Amino acid sequence: MEHKTLLRFAALAAFTLFIYAPAYAQVTERQRPAEWANLVPGARFMDRFRPMQGEDLRSDVWGADYVRPRLVDNGIEDSFWSYWGGNIVRGDDGLWHLFVAAWLEASEKGHMEWGNSWVVHATSTTSHGPFCPRQIVGRGHNPEIYRTDDGTWVLYVIDGRYTSRSLDGPWVRGKYEFDPQGKPIIEGLSNLSFARRPEGGWLMVCRGGGIWTSDDGLTTWHQISDGSVYPKVDGRFEDPVLWRDSVQYNLIVNDWLGRIAYYLRSADGLHWQVDDGEAYMPGIARHPDGSREEWFKYERMRILQDEYGRAVQANFAVIDTIKWDDKPLDHHSSKNICIPLDPGLLLDIVPSAKSRAKTLTVRIRAEQGFEPARDLELSSLRFGAPREVDYGRGAVPIEHKAAGADLLLTFRIRDLQLSPDDFAAKLLVTCTDGSRTFGFARIK
Repeated sequence: MEHKTLLRFAALAAFTLFIYAPAYAQVTERQRPAEWANLVPGARFMDRFRPMQGEDLRSDVWGADYVRPRLVDNGIEDSFWSYWGGNIVRGDDGLWHLFVAAWLEASEKGHMEWGNSWVVHATSTTSHGPFCPRQIVGRGHNPEIYRTDDGTWVLYVIDGRYTSRSLDGPWVRGKYEFDPQGKPIIEGLSNLSFARRPEGGWLMVCRGGGIWTSDDGLTTWHQISDGSVYPKVDGRFEDPVLWRDSVQYNLIVNDWLGRIAYYLRSADGLHWQVDDGEAYMPGIARHPDGSREEWFKYERMRILQDEYGRAVQANFAVIDTIKWDDKPLDHHSSKNICIPLDPGLLLDIVPSAKSRAKTLTVRIRAEQGFEPARDLELSSLRFGAPREVDYGRGAVPIEHKAAGADLLLTFRIRDLQLSPDDFAAKLLVTCTDGSRTFGFARIK
């Protein structure tokens, strides 16, 4: 982490601790590994967050001073409902659909009314909002929606699910069936997150880090892991989010007590590697001018993917104070926000005609508005084992040439410093505009 960022985070943590000391059972500060200070810019998942989108910046709204002014047309918020969690999908109608938990701000229990929340279906013409409520699906909390291969929409909520052939319903309440296959269930079956498997069927992770599979995302889920796949560190983990792109499975899990999240990658969905650096933490909600919305907590991260499976946007449940300090009809509440993500580069390994090749060629694919030879500073480029690249090491290309608008880079395999556990190589590079970007390529 950069020195200024560390100082800023420490100051914010100290301020928050001073203000909320009586109720501070919800927060503790985690010691970062010392080596994280040596991560290069762009190495952390958190470095992928881009400035928020929106135009309606206002101060005459609820919330502590440090979340005002804010973009009220980003995500979903109003004075009547407190919103929490939920993910966004693109409908056949071309609109963006958000399924989010909500309860009345006037509820007697304040934020603690979350256990009696409703699932609200909201829509927007853009992926970042503003989302406007369209219907109430039914009771439920921590919703996540996905679409099975037969076109059925499945809306997960804690202890149940809804299914429908249309995003507008009608929605039928039901239950999942679970078969642990004789293995211990880890921390119960809540806060589930889902990803389609390339070989067919679905993968799921539960709150405790257990991995499950289903043939179609509707029928019985079978536990395939013997224990939690989460990082072996002190953490109070919840809110995992799972997705798969064209290279690998991705998983982010939040330590709600430490307010730090971790990023993991996997080739098969069962065996996971933990990348160094924070996946996210308070301070990531910033505007194009550099100002920030200093939300006290970020939870229930969910991912919006593009046609290649890349993560292009994250949305979060955020709150401006300790949850227990959010009282009915007060100046505090919660909402859902949307933050763009750098999707990264599209990389391919070019097959070699030699059976014992000593070099490896990588194609960086051009995209609309992007040409790698024009838009990348090749002198800054590093490629190889993710842990090596994240610390500024890895290989430099020994040759590069154009292939149409694409760019081919050749590396010595020995310079990649790949270990037997590395199933994907990582690329980090500076763009001509000064930003940093990344890419992954599957090597086995």
